[in-house]
Amino acid sequence: MASKKACVLLAEGAEDMETVIIIDVLRRGGVDVDIVGIDSQADRIVCARDIILTPEKYLNEVKDSFYEVVVLPGGAVGADNLAKDESVGAFLRAHHESGKYVAAICAAPKAFAAHKIPAASVTSYPAFRKLMEDAGYNYSEELVVVAGNVITSRGPGTAFQFSLKLVELLIGLEKAKTIAEQMLLTY
Repeated sequence: MASKKACVLLAEGAEDMETVIIIDVLRRGGVDVDIVGIDSQADRIVCARDIILTPEKYLNEVKDSFYEVVVLPGGAVGADNLAKDESVGAFLRAHHESGKYVAAICAAPKAFAAHKIPAASVTSYPAFRKLMEDAGYNYSEELVVVAGNVITSRGPGTAFQFSLKLVELLIGLEKAKTIAEQMLLTY
């Protein structure tokens, strides 16, 4: 069986912790993760807390590819960059419309609102509640919300639960529980 593939979209100002936790947990789960920069001119991305990450690929290179999940880390500036980039919107819509998972944490669900990704229910960092409600979403305060093929989560403190949920959806509950146990987490 071919391994599941995930795309983590990396924008300048991404939340460092969320980005690294997502990539790490997915890879522990056996998911093939591509770290994809949205700006092909940027050979390095400075995250919100000045950690520097290097994209492995760029969105213009993978725009016609399909992944099992496209994941958006948060970070206020990173989320703004994801929300204003129309190529991100086209990539998200193509995945969503084809039934693939799209996932966002913290401030990044605002990119779903900007790019008109429909979902029955979402969550986000609390400061973005009004923005999400004004965009027509039913807002939840759950730590992780799965609404069809749209997965959202609240912030840095929920990054492990969010990432484990992605492993559960892609690989299975047992794998998610095994990873959680190995990392001394409850899941």
